[in-house]
Amino acid sequence: MKHKRYQKPSSLKALEKLAFERLKEKYPTIPEYAIPKKVYTEKTANGLTKAVCDCIELHGYQAERINSTGQQINVNGKSRWIKGSSTNGTADISSTIAGRSVKLEIKCRYTGDHYQSKDQKNYQKSVEKAGGVYLVVRDFDSFYSWFKTFVE
Repeated sequence: MKHKRYQKPSSLKALEKLAFERLKEKYPTIPEYAIPKKVYTEKTANGLTKAVCDCIELHGYQAERINSTGQQINVNGKSRWIKGSSTNGTADISSTIAGRSVKLEIKCRYTGDHYQSKDQKNYQKSVEKAGGVYLVVRDFDSFYSWFKTFVE
C-alpha cells in the first residue's frame, strides 16, 4: 500500500503569502527578492503553534505562546526540574480574537500527543464556564476554517 504524500494545505500557503505581504509593507524600500519568505509547517507541535500564533497576529489580533514546562536547574552538580508557575493544564496559546478570550491547545495530528490530560480537560471546563472559548487544534486547515468563521 502506498503512503499518501504530504501536501501543504492551501490555508498554510495563504498564511505564507500573507506573512510575505506584511513584510513587504513593513520594508517598502527592500526589493521583493531580498525579503525572506516565511515557511510554516503543521507537521510538528512547535511548527503548528507558530503558524497559529502568526495567523492570529497577522490578522490584527493578539496571541501568545504559554510555556508551562518548568525549568531545569543545577543543584550541587546534579540537574533537576522544578515545576513552572503556570496553572496545571493551561493551554499552549492564549489569545484575544475579536474581543473574546480564546485558549488553544495544540495536539498535532502528525505527532504522538493526541489526547488532553485530565488537567487540560479541567482547564477547558474552567475557561468555558467563565465565557471564554477553548479549542483543541490538530491541524492548520481545521484551525483556519474555525478562525475565519469565528471572526465573521
